[in-house]
Amino acid sequence: MNAPPPAATTPLFDAAEVGRALDELGVTAATCRHLRQQFTDGLRAHYDRQPAGTPIVQARTAFVDLLLQRIWATQMANVPGARRLALVAVGGYGRGELHACSDVDILVLAGRAGDISRVSGAISGFVTFLYDTGLDIGASVRSVRQCVEEGRRDVTIATALIEARLLAGDAALFEQLGRRTGPGQTWPTRKFFAAKLAEQQARYDKFDATAYKLEPNVKESPGGLRDIHTIGWVAKRHFGARTLHELVDHGFLEPDEYQLLVEGQEFLSQVRNGLHLLTGRKHDHLLFDQQRELAQRFGYQDGDQTLAVEQFMKRYYRTVKGLSRLNEMLLAHFEEEILLARRSDRAVPLSSRFQIRKDFIEARNERVFNRYPFALLEIFLLLQQHGKHVRGVRADTVRLIRKHLYLIDDAFRADIRCTSLFMEIIRQPHGIGHELQRMHRYGVLARYIPAFGRVVGQMQHDLFHVYTVDEHSLFVLRNTRSYAFPDEKIGALELGYEVFQNIPKPELLYLAALFHDIAKGRGGDHSELGGHEAYAFCRLHRLSELDSRLVTWLVRHHLLMSKVSQRQDIGDPEVIRAFAVTVGDQVHLDYLYLLTVADMRGTGPTVWNSWKGSLLSALYLATRRALRRGLGSPIDAREQAADVRAQAAALLPAEQVDPRQCARFWDRLDDDYFLRFAAEEIAWHAKHILRARGEAPTVVATRDFPDRGSTGVMVYTRDRKYLFAAITSTLDRLGLDIVDARIYTSRDGYALDTFLVSDLNGEPVSDPSRRRDIRAALREALLEDPLSLHSGGRRVSRQHRAFRVATEVSFATDLGRDRTVIELITKDRPGLLSQVAQAFAESDLVLQNARVNTYGERAEDAFFVTDATGHAVTDAARLDHLREQLARRLDGEPATPA
Repeated sequence: MNAPPPAATTPLFDAAEVGRALDELGVTAATCRHLRQQFTDGLRAHYDRQPAGTPIVQARTAFVDLLLQRIWATQMANVPGARRLALVAVGGYGRGELHACSDVDILVLAGRAGDISRVSGAISGFVTFLYDTGLDIGASVRSVRQCVEEGRRDVTIATALIEARLLAGDAALFEQLGRRTGPGQTWPTRKFFAAKLAEQQARYDKFDATAYKLEPNVKESPGGLRDIHTIGWVAKRHFGARTLHELVDHGFLEPDEYQLLVEGQEFLSQVRNGLHLLTGRKHDHLLFDQQRELAQRFGYQDGDQTLAVEQFMKRYYRTVKGLSRLNEMLLAHFEEEILLARRSDRAVPLSSRFQIRKDFIEARNERVFNRYPFALLEIFLLLQQHGKHVRGVRADTVRLIRKHLYLIDDAFRADIRCTSLFMEIIRQPHGIGHELQRMHRYGVLARYIPAFGRVVGQMQHDLFHVYTVDEHSLFVLRNTRSYAFPDEKIGALELGYEVFQNIPKPELLYLAALFHDIAKGRGGDHSELGGHEAYAFCRLHRLSELDSRLVTWLVRHHLLMSKVSQRQDIGDPEVIRAFAVTVGDQVHLDYLYLLTVADMRGTGPTVWNSWKGSLLSALYLATRRALRRGLGSPIDAREQAADVRAQAAALLPAEQVDPRQCARFWDRLDDDYFLRFAAEEIAWHAKHILRARGEAPTVVATRDFPDRGSTGVMVYTRDRKYLFAAITSTLDRLGLDIVDARIYTSRDGYALDTFLVSDLNGEPVSDPSRRRDIRAALREALLEDPLSLHSGGRRVSRQHRAFRVATEVSFATDLGRDRTVIELITKDRPGLLSQVAQAFAESDLVLQNARVNTYGERAEDAFFVTDATGHAVTDAARLDHLREQLARRLDGEPATPA
């Protein structure tokens, strides 16, 4: 309750000077507003010279204290009954922790409810005056009894009262509040601690239980300032502590841990002050624009391998990781001291080095790790083996682990006892992901695998990679583990569960997951560099040459399957053959498929979807058939097309479609059509097209593709210039994202274009009325002559606006299909496909196919085009002109050859 008041004068605030200004100009709202603005401008100027945390917090607290005290004295001086009131700072303000634009929470305290009603007008005038000064005030007016009752009902109010600090008024009344709301009166320590644990868990759940989001909340995310506050609240309730340093005196914190806590709090305060001063308001989300601004303020500069913002954010993530680790250990300490105090203290031996006490594992003595360094790994194996009976690690043992991390050196890593223990951990039937995550939290994993330590907190400044490299790698590992538990099936992963049963050694998959991105941030090809790291690790851990090469191959090729499935035409037998040659055999295909799915699912919540899953499944199954057939016996395209046509015919009953009419229609289409589409899709096309009447019908149809997580749109009409651009601009105007586009033109000049679309949330269009609207809008657009190109009505999101992606264009010739492949990398935006299609039309190119991919803010699309005669474009001048056309439309400046 009795937190020390902030210093009256700080390096950034002279109380005497502000007092003189108030005396000379009068305590008016205009004067206070002017002084407040002048003070904030001074903070901003100071911060621009040197980012500051505590000095700004102290200065603003002292400034607001003086302002409120003078206003209280002026406003309440002649109010009868005001002497029986107290003005109290609560919450963060009571704690003396006002950041640059933090809320100012106050309590007007009265002895009895009747005292409030007698002076309610004066109190209302006082609060209104505060608002007029421009302060962001949170005010409550309560009697002591009301405070007690509200505090009993709401732990948040009880917490705010713990940090109450008297500003002005009746000191005896304030002391009475302290006695009435103390631990013996409301919220006993056990109940208070349990509530705070639940509160923290709810907060963690809100932020996906990770501090490593792209735009973290400096205050509320795991490892943020609120974690430090939680420790302080429990300490104040349990020990009556006034400062965190008193935890050192109570033996709950080591001096070096306290120093880490203080340094972490100072850095986060610097960041939070920066956010407030950059935005001019209370703002705690570290958004992309502000990350770059703060990186500059903190003095970071772009390097050869990493951007300044990435260096700054790496420091941020490492800071919050350390704070999160301390929070976990201290709350575990409190739990043992508070919640488990009444449990039996009897120890149950697990081994000669460890035992279980009160459901937690602990070292049997403080010299365990000095005598047996390999026990730094053994404890995690015991946690796996006894997980049903062990809730976690005792706080003292966590501290011992952290103190002895220095023992993990090259000799430790080469010790056969250590390498054997690690491989035992990775081969256990349960708890692999959980314990490797715990090893990471305690700092063991980064010491044991130094390359992993280098990517702790490493992030890429884009919208695609949502997590830091270390966190992403552990997510991918957990995803690979999920294949082992078919009872917990995720709908889109049935094939993964089936394939997992075929792999001989799951631990090789887990190692590939752990190492696949381990060389990021070094420059060069991270897959190749990571392969070297993986091979050395496998050989050190006595894996066979064959197994070591498999893990190395997986790390080197972990991006291959996603690239082929999303950027190439997997309906082309030659693409499948080339991929099968690279894979080589079924074992490599199985491992690579499982790793690719796990990697995409672990990259971010918007990266994986049913459509991408279906592409990977299709590529896997087609490659499996090619491998079974034998690489020396390639699939004959004509034979495959005839087979698909026969399958489609079997799906069309004679009473629905005349078989002879259907055959005549299909004769107008070449083998390429039957290679691009599945039999089910071909039957769907035929059913709608053959029902249409008229000599030149325009057919628009929609359908659900549940296995692809999207809605299919089919357009059949006479081909003409700008057709694809008109269709895509219409879909964009309707607020739809195109996830796939396949364009086909029949021998008699009809376009049969199909699209997979989703709404802006990535979901299929399930509403029948909205699907009707889509069909009507497309029909209307196609009736226009000439076709009009609607401008997109959607706005670019705030996150996308924060990034710039230079347009890159590259060309290649698909000799087998006599067409040109155009690869385009540019910034994703509404109407992108329409703009590209217009450039193609103006260059007299015919679009044959498109693969549409979005990676955060980047669009990486592949287009397959021919000239008007149906041949690949080989004229370099014409291609250069097309590159300029695309760049002018997309960037307004020259494009870079990819």
